[in-house]
Amino acid sequence: MSFLDETEADTRANRIDPVLAAAGWGKVEGSRIRREVICPGRIIPGGKRGERLSADYVLIYRDQKLAVVEAKRAGLGHTAGLAQAKNYAGRLGARFAYSTNGLGWYEADMSDGAEGDLSGFPTPDELWERCFSDANRWRERFGAVPFETAGGKWELRYYQHRAVNAALEAVGRGDNRILLTLATGTGKTSIAFQIAWKLFNARWNISNEPTRRPRILFLADRNILADQAYNAFGAFPSDAIARIDPGTIRKKGGVPKNASIFFTIFQTFMTGENQPSYEGYPPDFFDFIVIDECHRGGAKDESTWRGVMEYFSPAVQLGLTATPKRKHNADTYAYFGEPAYTYSLREGIEDGFLTPFKVRQMASTIDEYVYDGTDEVLSGEVEDRTYTEADFNTRIVIEEREKSRVAEFMAQIDQRQKTLVFCATQEHALRVRDYINQIKTNPSPNYCHRVTADDGKLGEQHLRDFQDNDKTIPTILTTSHKLSTGVDARNVRNIVLMRPIRSMIEFKQIIGRGTRVYDGKDYFTIYDFVRAHENFNDPEWDGEPEPPEGDPPSPSGPDPLPPGTIDPPEPPEEGGEDDPPEKLRIRLADGKERDIQYIAATTYWGPDGRPMTSQEFLERLFGDLSDLIADEDELRRNWSDPDKRAHFTALLEQRGYDADKLSDMRRLIDAPDSDLFDVLAYIRFTTPPKTRTDRADAVRDDGLADAEAEMRAFLLGVLNAYEMVGESELGTDKLSDFLTARYGTFSDAKAALGDVASIRRAFFDVQRDLYRQ
Repeated sequence: MSFLDETEADTRANRIDPVLAAAGWGKVEGSRIRREVICPGRIIPGGKRGERLSADYVLIYRDQKLAVVEAKRAGLGHTAGLAQAKNYAGRLGARFAYSTNGLGWYEADMSDGAEGDLSGFPTPDELWERCFSDANRWRERFGAVPFETAGGKWELRYYQHRAVNAALEAVGRGDNRILLTLATGTGKTSIAFQIAWKLFNARWNISNEPTRRPRILFLADRNILADQAYNAFGAFPSDAIARIDPGTIRKKGGVPKNASIFFTIFQTFMTGENQPSYEGYPPDFFDFIVIDECHRGGAKDESTWRGVMEYFSPAVQLGLTATPKRKHNADTYAYFGEPAYTYSLREGIEDGFLTPFKVRQMASTIDEYVYDGTDEVLSGEVEDRTYTEADFNTRIVIEEREKSRVAEFMAQIDQRQKTLVFCATQEHALRVRDYINQIKTNPSPNYCHRVTADDGKLGEQHLRDFQDNDKTIPTILTTSHKLSTGVDARNVRNIVLMRPIRSMIEFKQIIGRGTRVYDGKDYFTIYDFVRAHENFNDPEWDGEPEPPEGDPPSPSGPDPLPPGTIDPPEPPEEGGEDDPPEKLRIRLADGKERDIQYIAATTYWGPDGRPMTSQEFLERLFGDLSDLIADEDELRRNWSDPDKRAHFTALLEQRGYDADKLSDMRRLIDAPDSDLFDVLAYIRFTTPPKTRTDRADAVRDDGLADAEAEMRAFLLGVLNAYEMVGESELGTDKLSDFLTARYGTFSDAKAALGDVASIRRAFFDVQRDLYRQ
């Protein structure tokens, strides 16, 4: 067989694999070859994915990914795969990218840009020396400890691998302050576990004692985060891990010291009978400290954790955060330094490791309030000013307003889907919980619960039940600040914002409550009553640093409050709230509640990885349709044939226009009952849309006159399904469903309607009639 006739599989088996094996890859101890799925591809509604990225060969030595090899069949040029190899190497953090057709080999150095043909493929040790010319004994010690993957049942994601190695590289260099910034839902706790696993098994410690295992502290600010971490570290020996909690301290008469991995929260460390608990340890007791959610947004928080960290200053300290550098957490970044590795929310969504979202902007006629004398003052003193969102539920309470908001989002969501509602105060969260339970359709008395600091252990149990994906109750939780972090619930489908979000940090934390991937979860929706979507106006919202000192800052939140309003202090995340002595309480005059109206607009995660308004989405779609179709007749031809229609919609999906987004365009052009064909024709050619009923009636009246009685009855059933559901009922794959639903078996269907070719032809013909005009 000529090499021109080889498939890529032939070339790999007969030409490429032998070369790598001869160089020692997969044979030298510590070396591995993997075919790696780098990312599964962006999640698209309908259970679909965008383009999956897979590297043909990833060359790993001592748990470091050193090179990527992209293979092409022998009949192609040996550099044909170079662009792919560079792309994959860049994502994986590999130093070298190789392209080959088995006949020739080409190398690109991702560090210095050098490129050229190879005369012989490097061995693992040769490639290691080229990647790491600087001697570092800890790098090799860490590399000798395999990642803990439950016996190979799973692999680290590429960014997790990079984050772990970036942190260990910093440890090996002697850095004592390290920061990792990764979006919520990307597995920061798993990363911390792998780092601890390597340190523990390599017997690294700050005193360089060769036989002593390190003492590692995992420090969180919520019990639930500490619990999640404790459970995630289950691969360690049971006698190696310990909890530092008030019960253990009381039982032992002091803090536990006989372990290697310790877990606690700041609050425990800051309390004690005669001294803070943390002072029960010598300052040099811990070798390594992991500070989860290390960002701090206020002076009190900053001083609390900074005092603990400074006490344990000899330890190497690793900060984990989901939030990029912002003016609100600049001190955190100043303390740890620039991140050793960053993986952003945008990257996670585009790679398909996080769920995309859309934002429903819920503007209403009562977003502001001015007392006009007609409403009843139930308590408090009325001020002669405009009350804005910052005032509601902290200084002024209008129950009819809050009830109308609850009724609005409850009418829009699927009430079976798990939902988080963020409220202004704990008292507000209590009222919203009651409103929800008063109008819910689910009969369960536990449908909606409040989870705040005041709800204590019972609230924690409600949260655990909510996080259990096998349980549907409770379905909705209301909160104030408590659940903005630490909620590892993968099936959250809706997030409702009923209080202002002043901080970009908190905005991203709240968005992170919905980004976790779950089967059948194509996206989640943020219902925004408080203009929090204006955080998207920050051009750096997804993770780039703040501009240098002196540059004009990017807008990072809602518009400034109008003159005369007072910015109320935000309640603490843990502990009680200090409410004003007496809130102004208003009862709207009769009839006013019925006049409250809502105007909703949608922001999407766009095809280019940036949030887009509906108008921007429509304008982009117009441009792309212009590239795909020349005129309305061409669109009609594509749409009339089920197979061509499927191909055309696939092209739209590749450009980021999935069925869900396109369906929303119906509402935007005020054609909720129209076919998607009419939506596209209107956007591209301004053709007035018809309803599905109009199209179906035209065919019923004129298109079935020549059909036999049984075929006519069958096609009328198809038209009825189309009218009720939409063009999705006209796919080729639906034909068998129609036949079996009506006749039971294919044999019975053929006996009633004729051969398969005739049935298929009639199914196609009725669609041509649907879109004839």
